[in-house]
Formats: sequence, structure tokens, C-alpha cells
Amino acid sequence: MGLNEIERKVMVEYKFQKAIRTLEQAKGNIELKYWEVIANILNYAAYYAVSALLLANKISVKTHNGVIQMFGMKFVKTNIVDAELGKLYNRLFSLRLTGDYNDSYTLSEDDVVSLVEPTEKFIVEIKKLSESPQKL
Repeated sequence: MGLNEIERKVMVEYKFQKAIRTLEQAKGNIELKYWEVIANILNYAAYYAVSALLLANKISVKTHNGVIQMFGMKFVKTNIVDAELGKLYNRLFSLRLTGDYNDSYTLSEDDVVSLVEPTEKFIVEIKKLSESPQKL
């Protein structure tokens, strides 16, 4: 059973609120210097925003890789979204994987802190885009 338009709008807004809360959690961890945690959280903040964008455009996905693929295919490759935003999202995902699974590399402040502001801008841009669903 699919969502009706009101349910879809509520879910889209919820996902954006979650993206913003998640971004704030990343900022809160800077003082603690939990670089791997920050990388993970930044990725999830962007993921929630992109998930909301896909939902606003009636694109259904079930996995993180599906979100990345559909975002790239439907929004980046079609130039609806600037390629730099696509690169940022891929960078965040890559850092999350490095922080979570690479036992031979430890993320540093230089790896993640410079991505906080761009992630915040990413969420704002993706939210604006979701407010005018595309004809895909």
C-alpha cells in the first residue's frame, strides 16, 4: 500500500527534520573529537535528506546503495543536482565506510570537520529541490 499525498508530505518533512537533527548531532561530537562518529553521522544526515527527496518524487528505494544509485541516476546525471553535490554525497558515504570498516585507517579532524558546513548546505539545497518535485 502506497502513501497518499498528505502522508508523503508528512514523511518527507519528517525525514528532513531527521536530517537536521542528525547534522546537529555531528556538530555536537566535534568537541569530543569522535571523528569516525562524525563521519557516520554526516553521511546519515545527507542520506535522510536524499531519502526525503526521492520520496517527494515518488521514487521508492529499500537500501542505502539504492538511495545513492537513484540520486545519481535521477538527479545528478540529469543535471537537476549539481555534480559537486553528488560528489559530496559519495565522499560522505566513502568516509562512513572508512570509519566503520577500515581497521587500518583512523579518520582525523582534517577528514571530517571541513565537511560539516557543506553537508548543511547540501541538506538545504536538497530540501529546496524536494519542494518542487521533478518530472523524471
